[in-house]
Amino acid sequence: MSTTTIRLPEKLKKRIAQAAETAGTSSHAFILEAIEESVDAAERRNEFYELAERRYAGIAESGKTIPWNEMRSYLLDRVSGKNTSRPRPKKLAR
Repeated sequence: MSTTTIRLPEKLKKRIAQAAETAGTSSHAFILEAIEESVDAAERRNEFYELAERRYAGIAESGKTIPWNEMRSYLLDRVSGKNTSRPRPKKLAR
């Protein structure tokens, strides 16, 4: 495991110590967990943006999409247990 030095303002260092004590862990473990959670969130956000870009590219390429009101009705029917058919993609209105 490598070592990285960070400088923390004294006020933040005290807050971390208090939060770690409340959580029943060390300041070091608390900081590592916070960093890992932050990295995980950033990775999930980037994956979401990449997926959105790919889907938008697919819509732009095909020129087809499903209007939100039709998709919303379909999803509400599915959630309520109704047997319903999928809405069909239509040419994108420009």
